[in-house]
Amino acid sequence: MLAMNYQAPLQDMLFAMQDLAGLSSVSALPGFEDYDLATAQAVMQESAKFCQEVVAPLNRVGDKDPSSFKDGAVSTTPGFKQAFAQYAQGGWQGVIHPTQYGGQGFPKLIATPCAEMLHAASLSFALCPMLTDGAIEALLVAGSEALKRKYVAKLISAEWTGTMNLTEPQAGSDLAAVRTSAQPQADGTYKVFGTKIFITYGEHDMAENIVHLVLARVPGAPEGVKGISLFLVPKFMVGDDGALGARNDVWCVSIEHKLGIKASPTAVLQFGDHGGAVGYVIGEENRGLEYMFIMMNAARFAVGMQGIAVADRAYQKAVRFAHDRAQSRDLAGSAGPVPIINHPDVKRMLLTMRAHVEGTRALAYVAAAASDAAHHAEDEATRKSNQAVYEYLVPVVKGFSTEMSVEMTSLGVQIHGGMGFIEETGAAQHYRDARILSIYEGTTAIQANDIVGRKTLRDKGAVAKELCARIAATEQDLAARDNGDCKAMLASLAQGRVAMQAAVDFILANGKSQPKTVYAGAVNYLKLVGVVLCGWQMARAMLVAQDKLDSDPAFFNAKVITARFYAEFVLTQAAGLAQSICQGGETTNRMTPEMF
Repeated sequence: MLAMNYQAPLQDMLFAMQDLAGLSSVSALPGFEDYDLATAQAVMQESAKFCQEVVAPLNRVGDKDPSSFKDGAVSTTPGFKQAFAQYAQGGWQGVIHPTQYGGQGFPKLIATPCAEMLHAASLSFALCPMLTDGAIEALLVAGSEALKRKYVAKLISAEWTGTMNLTEPQAGSDLAAVRTSAQPQADGTYKVFGTKIFITYGEHDMAENIVHLVLARVPGAPEGVKGISLFLVPKFMVGDDGALGARNDVWCVSIEHKLGIKASPTAVLQFGDHGGAVGYVIGEENRGLEYMFIMMNAARFAVGMQGIAVADRAYQKAVRFAHDRAQSRDLAGSAGPVPIINHPDVKRMLLTMRAHVEGTRALAYVAAAASDAAHHAEDEATRKSNQAVYEYLVPVVKGFSTEMSVEMTSLGVQIHGGMGFIEETGAAQHYRDARILSIYEGTTAIQANDIVGRKTLRDKGAVAKELCARIAATEQDLAARDNGDCKAMLASLAQGRVAMQAAVDFILANGKSQPKTVYAGAVNYLKLVGVVLCGWQMARAMLVAQDKLDSDPAFFNAKVITARFYAEFVLTQAAGLAQSICQGGETTNRMTPEMF
């Protein structure tokens, strides 16, 4: 049985962009006047064509014939190099980046579905441009004019690619333990020495040069994270005229053998074994982590989109299988076996997948629109409020969407039954690929600690309470509708909002006095916020769908049913999550390490 190729869900993407994220408001922002619905449709159709026809067929190939390492060089999956050349020629790397460096300057709201399609087509392939996006953003924000002139245009054209070098063998996620050193030289450069692990596309054959952004310490730097600097270390040196020169002293010594995303080479890089790798400081010394967070936030949002993308591809595959696979009689009675999509539990699993994909997609697109307003709104107050909302949503998009993807791709295997456990069907690949998403770019616990500490305690719950107020306004809209679907959604959404408010109040009351009790419930708080905020988007979708039902009955009726399913099967989890947050932390910490 052959794996089904991907079909971009353009109608749902455009619905989420236009009716939930407010594309018209984004295109009214200064600088975005040319990026209206017609433009978005045209760009997304071209993106869908490229992702479906060029990249998606390589997904299975990459799993069976992954990147390989020999004599210090990495050979990527057959077909990847040619597909990446087409990606570069199409200008896709520059969709969101400034026109002054050769980009297209699109809003994040339009760039986000393009990224989702690429990730759905092949997570392994899309990781290379994803990391390059982060490098571009970091350079644009913190790089000197000289570095920007020399490197940004080549990264945006995808002639060169970028990496993010944080992790070291002894450090893991604890960046305070970074030991890589950078020795200042008389000419203003630095010599970098050290080992970095888990470097996505740290070595490959798809581009002329690789631009490594590397965390390291200069002599005399303060201990801990306050003493980390960020350096640009190219694979090949670059002359003042932009021409490539000698090979720099950075080498790939191995690549990892992984559970999933096998076609993406995950490298161990060695800096400075032959005299020192030449590096250039980005911004000021000892502010490296601040700058790296620019990359990390971009990557965290993108990884959330990876979760949504792979869950959607697994859903599409499960739907096709459920239509094709005939087994057992219909419960209502039938002469023989029927397609399993007629069985209630298969419908439950498929609706669970569909509802989670649509809810997380909508929330991510709403976050993308907030980011656009944060950067382009005319007045400072609007920019600040949207930036606060975006920053609150990033760990939710990353943490909740990736945890969701593991569960949904697992359901995809379950729908296939025994055939799902057999590699030839391709269902298992989505499950294996998804498993890394809740780990890299900050584990779910790191995202949860972020939303508790930096995003709830720090502002005394201001953004969380503002979002709850917006949910309450949607409840009023639901209450004005006299139909069973809206009444069911209203009941569940109101209970979810109350649960979220209770969790926020508990965190604010106990965050300083009982931090271990609060942080024991941090992941469940992240999940609670994800469940409720996605439910809010599903409620908004239900309202719009009811108004537009006559224009496309099949699409909008499915929207209403999926939203009600979310209300009855997913939003109902909110109360239990809140109870675990408010009551379970003390019990968790009663268990001493010796008792395990």
